[in-house]
Amino acid sequence: MSSASRVVAITGGGTGIGAAVAHRYAQDGAKVVVLGRREQPLRKVAAETGAHVIVADSCVRTDVENAIADITDRFGRLDVAVANAGGHGLSSVTDTDDDAWQLAMQSNLSSAFVFCRAALPALLATKGQVVIVSSLAGLFAGPNVAGYTVAKHALIGLTRSIARDYGPRGVRANAVCPGWVRTPMADGEMDQFAAAAGITNGREEAYRRVTAEVPLRRPAEPAEIASVVRFLGSSESSCITGAVLVADGGAHAVDLPTLEFERAGM
Repeated sequence: MSSASRVVAITGGGTGIGAAVAHRYAQDGAKVVVLGRREQPLRKVAAETGAHVIVADSCVRTDVENAIADITDRFGRLDVAVANAGGHGLSSVTDTDDDAWQLAMQSNLSSAFVFCRAALPALLATKGQVVIVSSLAGLFAGPNVAGYTVAKHALIGLTRSIARDYGPRGVRANAVCPGWVRTPMADGEMDQFAAAAGITNGREEAYRRVTAEVPLRRPAEPAEIASVVRFLGSSESSCITGAVLVADGGAHAVDLPTLEFERAGM
């Protein structure tokens, strides 16, 4: 199928990785739909890409079901569902109250589950693809991000469950695990880190420090992650399903206990 014939829906499509995915698919000529709770950033992406905008909370079943109905009524099909919406859960277990826990699960895990559940009937009709944006936090635990870490780990389980159950019917599902990416959310974290670490020369120094032990020595750009998403949501990855593709500049390949040997020149 040509890219111009494909219909792609992206949650969290107004900023960061989601917006970059919209741009990437639009470059291919696909029909792009961006979903999110905030209309203004969605409209900005639409002005730049020609995407169709649906204001919806991907945690809310009726919102998502209405969105899928809108997509299939308007375009006649759905080929790729990119579950990208997420955030929240940035505290340790004992510092996470019930409301914060629920928010972390809803924004990161339920948003993907509800969206994928609603999209699957349309994807079964087209033998389409699911791409779930997890995180390096889906494989490893950072400090004081309990809710985020648990939810991102669970997204990999969701990916594999979809791959197992719907692969025999032609639907593929894969996950992407980015490391640090220059997004508005990461920028905010860098600003907080800079303040806590006493960094006086700004956000770029904060990014440099948090990627100092990453083999590529830099964060990813949103467009780089978008290219990975686009690959998994295309015929170029036709034999890949249930996979976890890590896009972190090599951070996961570092043996942390040996860092001191490197510093010692050994």
